[in-house]
Amino acid sequence: MSSPYESVKRGAGGLLQGALGALLLVGGMVVVMWALEIFDYVTPGDLDAELGIVAWSPDGLIGVLFAPFLHVGFAHLMANSLPLLVLGFLAAFRGLGKFLWATLIIMVVGGVGTWVATPPGVITVGASGLVFGYFGFVVARGLFDRRALDILVGIGVAVAYYSLVWGLDPTQVGISWQGHLFGLIGGVVSAWVLRRKRLATPTYPAY
Repeated sequence: MSSPYESVKRGAGGLLQGALGALLLVGGMVVVMWALEIFDYVTPGDLDAELGIVAWSPDGLIGVLFAPFLHVGFAHLMANSLPLLVLGFLAAFRGLGKFLWATLIIMVVGGVGTWVATPPGVITVGASGLVFGYFGFVVARGLFDRRALDILVGIGVAVAYYSLVWGLDPTQVGISWQGHLFGLIGGVVSAWVLRRKRLATPTYPAY
């Protein structure tokens, strides 16, 4: 039988390993975004138009998978990089497998929702849908899983990033509130789909 000290040590080691993996994975995602933006800047093509979400265009659905990694210039990318690193890390450190599934769900729900809700022909790119998705995932994970650490992280994220809700304002010019809204919905959906399964507590009739 292991001692309480050994159990705590193993738990801390698992968290540390998860944190390192999360940092490498999310950091790698941001590196890819920067590499694509540099490539788009120095080449004559236009990745945003070719691989972005083009609303109501069947060909534009390819952007569901690629648009989150593309940006309209370096200022746009810089604005998304730090919150993506922070929220992505918090979403990933509890398990890389669930994080990858959550990312896919957020991209699909957020991308398809943006494709439907945006005026025809408008091109949408950027990682802000992922940012909102990870925000929703981290906050909702605490509600659905009911583990102390997840609840504390969810509360901290809700307090620190509450200003994100202004990104849902449809009156802002040049901002895809659709991408933000459906990214957020995708995050909550992914937290529900990937929630911790609980064993049913047996009940017995009273006599």
